[in-house]
Amino acid sequence: MTKAHWEHVYETNAADAVSWYAPHLNESLEYIRRTGLPAGAAIVDVGGGEATLVDDLLDAGYRRVSVLDISETALEVCRARLGHRAGEVSWIAADVLQHPFEPRSVDIWHDRAVFHFLTDPRERMAYVSQVRKALKPGGFAIVGAFGPHGPSQCSGLPVARYSSDGLHDEFGGEFRLLDHRTMLHSTPWGATQQFVYCYCRLES
Repeated sequence: MTKAHWEHVYETNAADAVSWYAPHLNESLEYIRRTGLPAGAAIVDVGGGEATLVDDLLDAGYRRVSVLDISETALEVCRARLGHRAGEVSWIAADVLQHPFEPRSVDIWHDRAVFHFLTDPRERMAYVSQVRKALKPGGFAIVGAFGPHGPSQCSGLPVARYSSDGLHDEFGGEFRLLDHRTMLHSTPWGATQQFVYCYCRLES
């Protein structure tokens, strides 16, 4: 994943015209609520870009939300949409594989549609190391990626596809699988994409 590629994607497409757009990320919100953590829990939305999850989290009363994206353009669109509420959010323009997360600083790690772009096993290992570093013991990871029947490419890039077991296996035994779900996402132009969600807790 390169910054230049994603800046181009967001500069040339409206927020509601990219394939992964959804008015509300209902599966993500449900899993975040299921953690049972209080409104002061530290949540990072990886690849949050222009997504509306941050809007809904603020509406639900969560007070420590961070949005990380490699594209500064995407983050600026999100900030503009939130208006004065943007000041309530921590914005991180960075590559998730390289960002210096503070150890054990995150209660909930959320990622919808970043992990499947990591087609190199070394990138996936680096990603999991970042999750393990950032999460507090007992913290939660919520990851959504293309399912076995999902597309083989997205935004001009190849992607990996996962069964629920395959996605969890990438994270390993330290992450206890609490639940998984397969769902169908409708793109803005009416195509259907299969996603798999894994909801895990870091045990140690």
